[in-house]
Amino acid sequence: MVSRDESQDDLMRLLLSVARKDRQAFQLLYGQIAARMFGLCLKLAGQRELAEEALQETFIQIWHHASEYHSDRGTPLGWMMTIARYRTLDLMRSRKVRQAAGDEQLEQLEDHRAGPLDHSLRNAGSAQLTGCLEELSEVQRDSILLSYYRGFTHDELAETLSSPIGTVKSWIRRGLMALKRCLER
Repeated sequence: MVSRDESQDDLMRLLLSVARKDRQAFQLLYGQIAARMFGLCLKLAGQRELAEEALQETFIQIWHHASEYHSDRGTPLGWMMTIARYRTLDLMRSRKVRQAAGDEQLEQLEDHRAGPLDHSLRNAGSAQLTGCLEELSEVQRDSILLSYYRGFTHDELAETLSSPIGTVKSWIRRGLMALKRCLER
């Protein structure tokens, strides 16, 4: 059985090789994490096609930006899973915008103002916020990201996450408090 540290060391070696554009290392990296990453994309997107597209875009981004990884950004797996999470959420947002733009009955324009998470990213530094997000439980992180990036209401989150609304509110509240504490360190 491979220890967690050995697994992270292996991912680090592969990521360093990918940064040097080693295609075989990229293939090995894909084989090690694609299934887990796809699971995250599918859980967030709720649609297989969108999850597959997010996974593909994530690996393209990893191929082009592997040299930008450094340990300040968390573990190699954490860094790559964060890329997958953000790519999925970005695709979900862009699809929502495209669908809304095609609906002739809607007369609203998209609001391009920065949201609270955008302000946090700028003020705290995206690397620090990403690290703090990784410290949250998966349900807290997903609840916060879905509410801020997709604009889900508490009712929509409860339905999407198949959990009672009170539980979802607690996840968000506790997650935001944990993020605040982490960012204040």
